[in-house]
Amino acid sequence: MEGMTALTSVITSSLAGSLTGSQTDGSTASTESGAVENRDLACATRVLRTEADALVALAGSLDGEFLRALDILQGIEGRVVVTGMGKSGHVARKIAATMASTGTPALFVHPGEASHGDLGMIARIDAVVALSNSGETHELADIIAYTRRFGIPLIGMTRRAASSLAEQSDVALVVPPEPEACPLGLAPTTSTTMMLALGDALAVALLERRGFSAADFREFHPGGQLGRALLKVTDIMHKGDDLPLCRLDSPLSDVIFEMTAKRLGCVGVTDEAGALVGIITDGDLRRHLTPELLAERADSIMSPRPKTIRPKALIVEALREMNDKKITTLFVIEADRPLGIVHIHDVLRAGAA
Repeated sequence: MEGMTALTSVITSSLAGSLTGSQTDGSTASTESGAVENRDLACATRVLRTEADALVALAGSLDGEFLRALDILQGIEGRVVVTGMGKSGHVARKIAATMASTGTPALFVHPGEASHGDLGMIARIDAVVALSNSGETHELADIIAYTRRFGIPLIGMTRRAASSLAEQSDVALVVPPEPEACPLGLAPTTSTTMMLALGDALAVALLERRGFSAADFREFHPGGQLGRALLKVTDIMHKGDDLPLCRLDSPLSDVIFEMTAKRLGCVGVTDEAGALVGIITDGDLRRHLTPELLAERADSIMSPRPKTIRPKALIVEALREMNDKKITTLFVIEADRPLGIVHIHDVLRAGAA
């Protein structure tokens, strides 16, 4: 019995130790996991703050060179050719895409491909924006030489004012020498963020100079939710033979036939000059339903001054107007004459809501 008691004691002690060890290991693992998470968050925060501080410094550094760059880009007859190598090339592609979508014709030319024939994509009426962090990217040499040979405006975007790119450029946009967010100071992080933001600043400033509107924007963004939101009422309205209209003196029998054929629940009433002066809805017909109704004229039951909208209005504006007025249709008019009609179902199908 004493032997069994001793053995039981040993086993119990061993199990207790194992459990205690497991609990300790779990606690340790949890602590280590929390420490890793804290380090990761601290790293991410440091990166974002470093780059945010750099953008503040960049905004404070803008001067007359930025304005000269805008003058050049606005004044050319051709396109803005944006170029760069490596990470600068990725940023250059985005700058070209942003400019092209906001009213400044632009394209990206790869500097390596330029040396093998793509220089022919750059015309003498174009301007070149070249990106290089060091300003010494040797792949840009042929493009730089090409612009100097043919008098093509060159705007350099670099971190070094004393670089070859800055010295050869007609305008040098030098970003502040802020530290890279990479702890090794090697990976392009802060520098590419500043160049990307500087490209956005150029594109938006050119947009505002040109008075680029939401309607213009939609021409370059026909797809997706943005394109749908920028649709105009003229893009979706019923017009021509699909437009339900009658004259002031039209018999209501003709009005009913027109309303039934066009299937929009209403008919617009026009005067002798073709101006829209009233509307008859299916509700008006029901309210005036009598045995003598078919003998009446359109002007006897029409509602004057129907709700209308201008041709250039966005469909979101039409939807808001319909909701506010609690109606389902709007006539699109110009100089009092009906060009078309928009039904709320058309607006909803177009994706305005």
